[in-house]
This record gives sequence, structure tokens and C-alpha cells, in this order.
Amino acid sequence: MTLPTDSLGALNVFVQAAETRSFTAAGRQLGISSSAVGKAVARLEERLGVRLFHRSTRAITLTPEGSLFLERCRRIFCEVEAAELELSRTRAHPRGVLRVSLPVVGMLMMPTLSAFMHAWPDIELDLDFSDRLVDVIEEGFDAVIRTGEASDSRLMTRVLGTFGYRLVGAPAYFEKNGTPETPGDLAAHRGLFHRYPQTGKLEDWHLVDDDGKPVPAPTRTAVSSAIEPLIDLAERGRGLACLPEFAVSDRLTRGTLTSVLDDKVGHSGTFRILWPSSRHQAPKLRAFVDFMAANLLSETSRSTCA
Repeated sequence: MTLPTDSLGALNVFVQAAETRSFTAAGRQLGISSSAVGKAVARLEERLGVRLFHRSTRAITLTPEGSLFLERCRRIFCEVEAAELELSRTRAHPRGVLRVSLPVVGMLMMPTLSAFMHAWPDIELDLDFSDRLVDVIEEGFDAVIRTGEASDSRLMTRVLGTFGYRLVGAPAYFEKNGTPETPGDLAAHRGLFHRYPQTGKLEDWHLVDDDGKPVPAPTRTAVSSAIEPLIDLAERGRGLACLPEFAVSDRLTRGTLTSVLDDKVGHSGTFRILWPSSRHQAPKLRAFVDFMAANLLSETSRSTCA
């Protein structure tokens, strides 16, 4: 007969009674009355359809079936203890495959991901770079990293950090076309724009004048659904691009790109990590979420500038 999962408590009562040969002693160890022990054993016997103890006014002794069942129960509790120990060790040393979906711009997170692999060598990262809207649960991802707002109520979310944008161009571009001193000067320049893959809309540069009023962006000269081509085109002097600061920080340090109108760019973004809602968060996922929250933007900037 199959026992329901709530029977572990009853099995523990039985084992204590069998090992002490006393309902009173078992109750004392368990913090319950001897009557409660007797009733728990009686219910277990009824459920199993066998008698586990011979009872007398002076003592209780195991029946043959009770002796066999005691050995089984001991093995069960040994397995439970081993499972708890294994999970405890896993918690201290997370391991296993972790499937993560990242936006294409996530390629720029590689220094941080590499640092995570160094910190947690027993976790194998399975990375999927895509700007499409993946179904985390249906497609079996452990987590996704995205920008923007979280809208799926089935998912837990945590902010990994916020980032600003820089309006950048190559030194050679500014030598040829002049450096804009005000947002209004951008009308005479060429713009390299990012298009959101999901909506097809162009990303707004959120430029404002001295009075805080929006200013039109320059004339389009190229559009891309990925950021990397815009960085390359900007470095080649093909126009100006408004890009995440973490994506261009190394180019700014090396001098292949120069930023302008820093105080006029009101654009900002937020990285979020999302994972299926669950009462118990897997140790490998917890390690990844905590590490990325602590290191993503700072580690990316520090590593790419090295």
C-alpha cells in the first residue's frame, strides 16, 4: 500500500516507539503525550493493514512485520538525511547547467559572465543571445536578462542595475563635421539609430535643450537592430550614435569615440533578471542572480576598460 507524503511524521513516531520499546519514552523524545504516540501508531497500522506491535500492560514488542518495517523506515530516514546533506552541500557549492537568455547586447556582458564562471566553476552556463521575447517557462530557461519593464506575472524579477547613455562619434567625424555645442546643432549632423527588434520602433535619444524641452534627433544615415554595428559605424566616422555608456566606455577610454552633450542626454535604461516564480530558488540560480546584481555594470566597465 502506498503511503501519502504526510506519513513521514507517523513513520518517525513509529521508529521512536520501536527503538525505545515504549510509547511513553517515545512521546518524551518527540514532545508529545504517550496517548498521541499510541494513536499515531494505531492509525499507521490501520493504514498499512498489519499489526506492528504486540502490546501488553508492561511493554511493547515488535511483530515480525514491525521488525521488517522498522528496517525499511531506517533506510528511508537515512536516505532523507543523505538528501538533506547533498542539498546542503549543493547550497554551499552550486553546480549544474544554467540556461540563460540574454539580449544581443548581452555580448558586451561577457567580462562579467567570464568572472562568474571563474567564481563558480561547477556551474555550466548555457547562453542564448536573442532580442526576441522568449517564453522563459515554456522554453525551459532558468533566467533571462532584459532591459525595460517586467510584465509577466509568472516571473520573479530583480533589478541588476541602471545605466546611462552617451552621444558619441569618432574624433575624425567631429574634425570633418564640427562638434555640436548645443542640441540644436544636431540638425546638421548624421545619426546612427537603434531599432527595437520587437516593435520596429527607433530608440528615442531623449535629447533636451537648456529649458528641458525635447530636441529632434539628427537625420538618419543608418539603422540597426543590434548595437554592435552602430558602434563600428560610429568609430568609422559615419555619424553620431546614442548608446549605453557601458557599451562604449572602453572606446571612450581608448579615444576611438568621443562623447558630446553629456548633460543633454536624458536617456537611461535598466537591466533586469527574471526567472520562473518558485518557492525554492535553486542554488545555482541564486548564485547567478546575486553575482550579476553585484557585478554586472561595474564589472563590465572595469573589465572592458582594462
